[in-house]
Amino acid sequence: MYLYGASGHAKVIVEILEACGIEVEGLFDDSEAVESLFGYPVCRYGEEHNGQMIISIGNNGVRRSIAERVGGKFGVAIHPSAVISPRAAIGEGSVVMQGAVVQAEAKVGRHCIVNTGATIDHECHLGDYVHISPNATLCGNVTVGEGTQIGAGAVVVPGVHIGKWSLVCAGSVVTKDIPDNCIASGNRCEVVKYLNKE
Repeated sequence: MYLYGASGHAKVIVEILEACGIEVEGLFDDSEAVESLFGYPVCRYGEEHNGQMIISIGNNGVRRSIAERVGGKFGVAIHPSAVISPRAAIGEGSVVMQGAVVQAEAKVGRHCIVNTGATIDHECHLGDYVHISPNATLCGNVTVGEGTQIGAGAVVVPGVHIGKWSLVCAGSVVTKDIPDNCIASGNRCEVVKYLNKE
């Protein structure tokens, strides 16, 4: 498995792959300053490779841009301590980290991050390029639109729809639908700012 990106997020994914017994064949990074990570070689993309890849960059927009640019075959990395229902679906290029839980009939899109200790309950649907941050909890039947990030420790109550390319701030409690392209925060999670559309 190859990784695209050689910073902190890549370190976690390397250790997930090692824990799964999946060979890390190398990493790509746009920075010429990085030559190796944990002893694995770091090259500029475009050098010959043959195998699956995971984009090991935490920023959702950058991850999408790279996925669209490089194409190819994408793998999945799921830490052995994660609990994944056999009736859940995990899209290509996605990563499920230590202690995360993905319940029955949940659907995780392509190139998503389900971070450390996050919980995705039954029948939740995550669009592509979503990031569920550490210890965030999505109760049942939650929908999260493409490119949205749910902050660390946030809780989303059942049945809520969260739009595309939005940010739910850390520690928020989401009790109602959140629109596209906004930042939402607080105990009853209100929109605090609208963002420029992608």
